[in-house]
Amino acid sequence: MDFAVNFPINDVSFGQVSVALLREMHKRGLEPDIFPISEVKINTQTEISEDFKKWLDSCISKARHSHSKDTPTIKLWHFHGSLESFSNKQLLLTFYELDQPTKIEKNVCKNNTTCFTSEYSCRIFEDVGLKTTYIPLGFDHTNFRKLDKTYYEDDRIVFNMVGKFEKRKNHQRSIESWVKKYGNDPKYFLNCAVYNPFFTADQNRQIQESVLKGKDYFNVQFHDYFSSNEKYNDYLNSGDIILAMSGGEGWGLPEFQSVAMGKHAVVLNASGYKGWANENNASMVYPSSKEEAYDGKFFIKGGSYNQGHVFWFDEDDFIEGCENAIKKTKDNKVNEEGLKLQQEFTYSKTLDRLIEEVKKV
Repeated sequence: MDFAVNFPINDVSFGQVSVALLREMHKRGLEPDIFPISEVKINTQTEISEDFKKWLDSCISKARHSHSKDTPTIKLWHFHGSLESFSNKQLLLTFYELDQPTKIEKNVCKNNTTCFTSEYSCRIFEDVGLKTTYIPLGFDHTNFRKLDKTYYEDDRIVFNMVGKFEKRKNHQRSIESWVKKYGNDPKYFLNCAVYNPFFTADQNRQIQESVLKGKDYFNVQFHDYFSSNEKYNDYLNSGDIILAMSGGEGWGLPEFQSVAMGKHAVVLNASGYKGWANENNASMVYPSSKEEAYDGKFFIKGGSYNQGHVFWFDEDDFIEGCENAIKKTKDNKVNEEGLKLQQEFTYSKTLDRLIEEVKKV
């Protein structure tokens, strides 16, 4: 069938999903009209072939002179900006992390065939009378793979933290709780890849100092922004346990990639994490309550978008989850149940579901 795509092709999470789906379309010999959202950036991707580049350029070029608004379009984007469309038949694939859809968000949902990567998000909108569809994401085999590499010569256990620093991701509470228990204990280390590119280098440094309250911990390290997926993959491979304690996720891409590569995990049993994490492949922590998500920058109270709450956790429950993950790591360095996620969730399946839904538009 003929269809078009309106994707961000860049180096953030939306762009990672976009490129993974485009690779799958290219592999199948599909030639959709492609309308990039903003500038095309693929320099951070691993193994971009010349054939794929030519295919991408060709599909972008032909979209400008042959596209019809009668052609169904798959758009991957935020609610903000998704009333706009290159088609009268638009399917929107989007992430949603909170729990109080605004009038504008409900209107966007109503005027699209709206698909979420989280069943929790689907339920939030269905509770206000709107029809939605759940489409899970997949493992990115091109950019992420297990490395046969030794990172440390001792028997330390390394925790990794990921995702740009935000209030909703519960980074601060996770770090504060972790250092209370494990700070300056040479048996355990915490690596934090939480650099937020929307802040300056000075602001990121101030965040780090604030979270640690000015104290020094030799076993806590903050990393700068990783300039390529190859470097990020190396980072994900360097840890034993991934901390996935965000209070609101549409999927949790780096946490998912980590577990699917065989890393153990401490996971908050909430929002998008529930799509792939369970008692078999992770140490689950159950939410204790909800907290307002507002941080004055990404989530602004009273705004037209992103209103509501994220999940919160009890510190003792988190440490219990860490202890369980440590035991699992000592018993077996590789999370065998996590490896199964690579076959369970693929971008081939994601594209199949998208095409299935876009046929109904």
